[in-house]
Amino acid sequence: MLEPAKRYTGYTAYEYLERGKDYRDITYAKQIGRVPPYQGLELSDAQLERTKRLLTDEVVISLHEHVQVFPDDMSDLREHIRQGREPTGYEGLSRSGMTAVFDNGMDGTCCISSDAGWKYQDVLFDLGVRMADLAHQDFVVKGETVKDIHDAHATGRVAHIFGLEAATMIENEVDRLDVLYGFGVRQMGIAYSEANTLGSGLKERGDGGLTYFGERAVERMNKLGIAIDVSHSGDRTAMDVIEKSTKPIFITHCGSREVWPTNRMKPDAVIKACAERGGVLGLEAAPHTTLSHAHPRHSLESVMDHFVHCVDLVGIEHVTFGPDTLFGDHVGLHDAFSANLSIGQAHSGVEFPKVEYVDGLENPAECFYNIIGWLVSHDYSDDEIRAVVGGNTLRVLEEVWV
Repeated sequence: MLEPAKRYTGYTAYEYLERGKDYRDITYAKQIGRVPPYQGLELSDAQLERTKRLLTDEVVISLHEHVQVFPDDMSDLREHIRQGREPTGYEGLSRSGMTAVFDNGMDGTCCISSDAGWKYQDVLFDLGVRMADLAHQDFVVKGETVKDIHDAHATGRVAHIFGLEAATMIENEVDRLDVLYGFGVRQMGIAYSEANTLGSGLKERGDGGLTYFGERAVERMNKLGIAIDVSHSGDRTAMDVIEKSTKPIFITHCGSREVWPTNRMKPDAVIKACAERGGVLGLEAAPHTTLSHAHPRHSLESVMDHFVHCVDLVGIEHVTFGPDTLFGDHVGLHDAFSANLSIGQAHSGVEFPKVEYVDGLENPAECFYNIIGWLVSHDYSDDEIRAVVGGNTLRVLEEVWV
């Protein structure tokens, strides 16, 4: 793992406020060293130096993360969420090597005013509070343009890009997309696992595809410059979005259903359609998602089985990584919010061993060191690694963003 970025000065989330007075005093999980470091990479000295060079010198972008820190004791989870003050993991980000990160706020579990999540006022509260904290330090900066990403790389900072996993909170109000854009949202999913006014999610018994309102929303996102994601959308809805969007889209955090046959994965036909229109797939690593028959115990190796398959399917220029990690007990979060996150419907149909964490891809601080190390150890070229850890995403953003 890298040393802390030189621009990072030790800032912790909301330190301009008084703990226990302005917000509840909760003990949060360790951002560094919560689990043992990954032992699966065997790198020579030359490979180790190459890994560190690529992680330091290249533009590295995670297409999907949750960079918040969760309570150390997950019994505090509901209280933590109710106060609506998610802490950004600045220390962990300083060790990550990332240039930019798409941070998809926990809006399916953003249960400030409602246990169902996805409420418009809660999402705006979450965005506003997170931005207030970002404004009190200058290591993690708000990313809204491609220039912001390049500036972050040039100055040793991290560009933080707000995303949302679904557009559920806009209800039937297309102009809310403009408001969310104004708050800094630059990437948005169509539907999470449950259907909404735009289209169907992956858990539904039937997928009716993109609605007429969904078509309006896609058109507005194209005009605004919001990158579109279909990771949690149903297959037909995803195909409709690919067809209707005038810009390339993302599948920000997923894998191949041919490698692991669950609804949470996308069929190769959808992945190919996305690539044919210029889009990019980000490989997922949240617990118990991107498993493989070769590696059914979820680890970096399981995820890279999907990577190899997808590169063979659509070419290396259409694949990147959206590990979907966080700081804290991700499995515990899934257990606590299995209904909100539709865990049962998304992952049913196959047996697999439950893990406490995904070895090698447990949190945002370690992901890209291990990903690049794996790519180096498997003899991918510098140009290939440069493409899959950031270049492919930049290519799409240059076309999609204003």
